[in-house]
Amino acid sequence: MRLKTQLVFAAALVFALLPVRAAFAADDLKKILHQLDVASDNFRSTSADFEFDSITTVPIPDKDVQKGVVYYDRKGKSYRMGVHVKEVNGKPVAKDIIVASGVVRLYEHAINQVTTLTKLSQYQSWFMLGFGASGKELAEKWEIQYLGQETLDGVKTDKLELVPKDPEVRRNLPKVTIWIDPQLGVSLKQVFDEGQGQSRICTYRNIRVNQSLPSDAFKLKTNHETHYVNR
Repeated sequence: MRLKTQLVFAAALVFALLPVRAAFAADDLKKILHQLDVASDNFRSTSADFEFDSITTVPIPDKDVQKGVVYYDRKGKSYRMGVHVKEVNGKPVAKDIIVASGVVRLYEHAINQVTTLTKLSQYQSWFMLGFGASGKELAEKWEIQYLGQETLDGVKTDKLELVPKDPEVRRNLPKVTIWIDPQLGVSLKQVFDEGQGQSRICTYRNIRVNQSLPSDAFKLKTNHETHYVNR
């Protein structure tokens, strides 16, 4: 009987603490979103080395690893991202992805082809995650849950779970988890749960905030033989 009483007391204590923990988490999230608002006001540009791991678990386990450098800049509502892939699965492979004004352009050097995707404006919030997006912008597009703090590469980050509010986006991207430095407004890590056994892990190092970017950060180095495709 004594053990039963202790278990009941412990359970009651846990349930009593749940609202308190939820309140602390809500306060932490409010603080983080405010920090992101401040960081967004001061944000001009970011560059970083990246590793993108595309992971498949169903039906056949597979992993594709891309490495390179990424650039972001923002002026008011104008936002650009330039991804320059240098290596795929340990081998030299050159690909460039430019995102601007809701348009995505992919340049594959090996086949000298540019593919333009013009119907991705509703997904632009994907690309801005943790790189210049304000707390208000995140809260507008995502349901946000605070998951605590973790230290990555010596940096104390806040871990947030994001679920898209747009049902169409949510069908393709059920959930995103980010590890963010809210004072700088940059992500050190992002995990995109794409559903059906598909996920993408993005990690960033050597992050440089508000420094000058290369003149070709958002350019595709095409030539007169480049083939163009629209989708």
